[in-house]
Amino acid sequence: MEMIEIILKDGSVKKVEKGSSIYDIAKDISPGLARVAVGGRIDGELKDLNYKLEKDANLEILRFEDEDGDIFLRHTSSHIMAQAIKRLYPGTKLAIGPAIKDGFYYDIDSDHVFVPEDLEKIEKEMKKIVKEKLPLERFELPRDEAIQLMKEKNENYKIELINELPEDEKISFYRQGEFVDLCAGPHVPSTDRVKAFKLLSIAGAYWRGDENNKMLQRIYGTSFEKKKDLDEYLHRLEEAKKRDHRKIGKELELFTLMDEGPGFPFFLPKGMVLRNQLEDFWRTEHVKRGYEEIKTPIILSEELWHRSGHWDHYQENMYLTKIDDQNFAIKPMNCPGSVLVYKNKIHSYRDLPIRMGELGLVHRHELSGALHGLMRVRCFTQDDAHLYVLPEQIKDEIIGVIDFVDYVYNLFGFKYHVELSTRPENSMGTDEEWDLAINALKDSLEEKGLDYKINEGDGAFYGPKIDFHLEDSIGRTWQCGTIQLDFQMPQRFDIDYIGADGEKHRPIMIHRVIFGSIERFIGILIEHYAGRFPTWLAPVQVKVLPITYKHHEYALKVRDEMFAKGIRVEIDTRNEKIGYKIREAQLSQVPYMLIIGDNEIENNAVSARSREKGELGAIAVDTFIQDVLKEIEEKAL
Repeated sequence: MEMIEIILKDGSVKKVEKGSSIYDIAKDISPGLARVAVGGRIDGELKDLNYKLEKDANLEILRFEDEDGDIFLRHTSSHIMAQAIKRLYPGTKLAIGPAIKDGFYYDIDSDHVFVPEDLEKIEKEMKKIVKEKLPLERFELPRDEAIQLMKEKNENYKIELINELPEDEKISFYRQGEFVDLCAGPHVPSTDRVKAFKLLSIAGAYWRGDENNKMLQRIYGTSFEKKKDLDEYLHRLEEAKKRDHRKIGKELELFTLMDEGPGFPFFLPKGMVLRNQLEDFWRTEHVKRGYEEIKTPIILSEELWHRSGHWDHYQENMYLTKIDDQNFAIKPMNCPGSVLVYKNKIHSYRDLPIRMGELGLVHRHELSGALHGLMRVRCFTQDDAHLYVLPEQIKDEIIGVIDFVDYVYNLFGFKYHVELSTRPENSMGTDEEWDLAINALKDSLEEKGLDYKINEGDGAFYGPKIDFHLEDSIGRTWQCGTIQLDFQMPQRFDIDYIGADGEKHRPIMIHRVIFGSIERFIGILIEHYAGRFPTWLAPVQVKVLPITYKHHEYALKVRDEMFAKGIRVEIDTRNEKIGYKIREAQLSQVPYMLIIGDNEIENNAVSARSREKGELGAIAVDTFIQDVLKEIEEKAL
């Protein structure tokens, strides 16, 4: 009996019989583990539970809740959905059906035009397939036999995919009952593992994402191991619909999107108040931390973008123009402009670190189908900063940025996690420079005691980066802050400083954003707070509501006193019933309402109502003003 060595995730070594499956090993470790295992990761590759190991390997046995564990269940769910569709609509042709974040989809070509009501029918058939407990069996065919099989099944999209596979690649399929699909896997062992699923929506999708190809129908769904988890996810989806920043932004008159400027949002007066509060906060906090603010042009010469590397690595995302017969580009990033400012004068090592902040407007081309409110736009303002540092200052400066990010996100009530992205294929620089940069970021994270995940190959083309992913109030994550360490831009622009030895030396550049994009951050805040902004951010902080005309004079006096103290206050003097005025103020999410009637005038007071706490009763005007000012100053949540 030949034995092989398997190294498990915890570092322990297990000797097993050659040809043992992942399931066999899981069962040998624990019958409980075998029951919940969905698949495995062998030397970094995802494999089915019945995959047999023929040599020494690293093995991680995966459950649904582990990283990538959901792929097994959701990929199988897409096959079950495709099988159900083929049963119900036999002429349907299949394109691709992957697992995706939070779910799965399948692109299909069918004469039947699918409508939401069809999803129920498909779900019903899927439940039958689950009850049939069909095993998912993997098999491989030579290229000519694979093409012949797909011809017999009239699957022309699959034939196109096969023809694009490398000549020497094994062509694998999965069978479940009468259904066969071209697929590399991975999958759970049988259809009965997919117990909790829901089909969510129908959309259009061009074959291969190319608008010159046929438009297919895409059906989205999601699945979980447990019904409880599915129900929680569906609840979050409903909550997300209620919090949609496009809907709330329109209701609260914050911003609008117009056909005359697709992807270019218009900020309305109340939205500008919110935006200005964020920018004022940004400026105040940067001054405290030794940053200087700059402003650079949004149009710069083509030559500059060749120098920076963007022309070769980012041109497809840039808008180009011509001025006086010379080629220019609208900036997609702020860093080259910042470098020019640094280069504008001679610097000594005593000047470093130099921290330059910029609220810089950038433009990037996005496909029209990718545009989404404030979350995905074609122009946005990055809260950029570029730090020019000595080699021995790198760690302290990165830690300073990490602390800054932590302060800001905590202020808004966000939890977050951190990811470190390493060198991509399409990059500039030497291995030595990249290793130095990656290790500097790792050292900083480890000194702060932060857990982090490594994203191999996902760095910027000029350097590795730390990304901060926010978690909002309903559990969704958003990538906002980033710290990028860059040895390339200083070289390409030949920037330097005079060292203690009187010679020229090259500074190192740190790129960083905290909000990421002002526009997107506002969209996230709208959904995070569901429009109920904390008082310091609220476009209107107090609404004064006189009951009748005879109370107007006193109400105006109260308004003016608050306005003079810097409180954002409005008065509703319309000839409407007080109940109507209160309802409207509630819908506009104003933090405080002040009702003014005879008693309030007589006692030089206001009857206050808090959005969060309800009725506060009669309060002296001065006391109310001081309480609100304190809440604003503390930026209380």
